Amino acid sequence: MNNQVLFLPGASGDTSYWQNVANQVAPNAEKLHVGWPGFGSTPADPAVTCFDDLVSIVVRKINRPTTLIAQSMGCVVAMRATLERSELVTHLVLCVVAGGIYLDDLNVRDWRSDVLAQDYSCHHWFAAYNEDLSKEIATIGAKTLVISGEADPTSPVALGQRIASLISNSKHHVIRGGEHNLARSRASEIAPLIERHFFYSECIKSSISE
Repeated sequence: MNNQVLFLPGASGDTSYWQNVANQVAPNAEKLHVGWPGFGSTPADPAVTCFDDLVSIVVRKINRPTTLIAQSMGCVVAMRATLERSELVTHLVLCVVAGGIYLDDLNVRDWRSDVLAQDYSCHHWFAAYNEDLSKEIATIGAKTLVISGEADPTSPVALGQRIASLISNSKHHVIRGGEHNLARSRASEIAPLIERHFFYSECIKSSISE
């Protein structure tokens, strides 16, 4: 049975978000674009009422060696799922991660205050989820690539740097001029990074800015 790659969206729940990248990476893997029930075009499920339920959706799909590729708050789902299925998640890609640690000492604005103050299209419980997973993240053993956009206020470079510093088997790459939708707008740059990530035999903790 082939390895699988699960692509996780952010708050939009857009299951096509990663399509351009998916077309260019892991040609021999089975690929699945995961949706969040009630978000985007994915039908609502009355059983899904909190962030933990989204984590459970992903965890149930990890039944063989798996790579998780995630965007924004989907990265938090991916990290939590990795912690629950550490024996099966081999690679982790966190693109413009937007949570997972507290931001108090990073001198950056938390995007949640803006989202929760407006009539936002996603469920408020999704945006409101704010748990410090620092200690848990430090136990992740999967080979991890953290990607930040230089011009992304929602997921500032400092947050990507901190997440990468907590995961021992990680690399951090900054896309010059990249904004929050960079996995879609800069797919031609993101895909080679991810493809190389699959095949590197060693992943040395570092921060790379280009």
